[in-house]
Amino acid sequence: MKENVSAPIYSITPFTLLDYPHQSACILWFAGCNMRCLYCYNPEIVFGKGTISFDKALQFLRNRIHLLDAVVLSGGECLLHKKAVSFITEIKKLGFLIKIDTNGSHPEILNELIKKELIDYVALDFKAMPANFEKITQSKLFIPFAKSLLLLLQNNVHFEVRTTVHSALLNKKDLQEMIFFLENLGYSGNYYIQHFANGATTIEKLGHSFKELENHPLSTEKIKINYRG
Repeated sequence: MKENVSAPIYSITPFTLLDYPHQSACILWFAGCNMRCLYCYNPEIVFGKGTISFDKALQFLRNRIHLLDAVVLSGGECLLHKKAVSFITEIKKLGFLIKIDTNGSHPEILNELIKKELIDYVALDFKAMPANFEKITQSKLFIPFAKSLLLLLQNNVHFEVRTTVHSALLNKKDLQEMIFFLENLGYSGNYYIQHFANGATTIEKLGHSFKELENHPLSTEKIKINYRG
């Protein structure tokens, strides 16, 4: 996939209190993604081109020093861009906390960020187990995702795991298998289950999604399950 080197960022959300736990932040939305998740809410970002260069984004952030606590890098897939590490290095020099929203498909870049102590929080999207992963994401990137998960477990980085659920794509059995997978690897943090928002514009036209999981509690000993939406 070609990237727009001069303008990798699609847009900026200048202020949020929802996307970095207990911190005020902005969101940099990176254009492009290496997955095509059927339920993706951001097709304009996934298929669109960037409009903001790294230099312009840094200029914006310099004007937010002491006004914001953190910067969230989202998308799309923010680690898809070749200059992501050097860009994040410059953000860190400005004194911001940094959160990465990632699908986990670039463990080598994630590892570099961890080793250089450039990130403070990660939201890792757990799309599905291998049986459903390719159908949902239109990719064969489960193994890189699993490597990213192991990296986060092996290093001192605060992170959460989250899954978007459309009832036609994932059911209770699927989610239970995902929970067991996380527990067997030693994960004991927050697991956010995000209900698909009916009526949203998505990559694939999907039917109505039913919120059924709360009526059938998932079994877990170590993981705290949180429902969103």
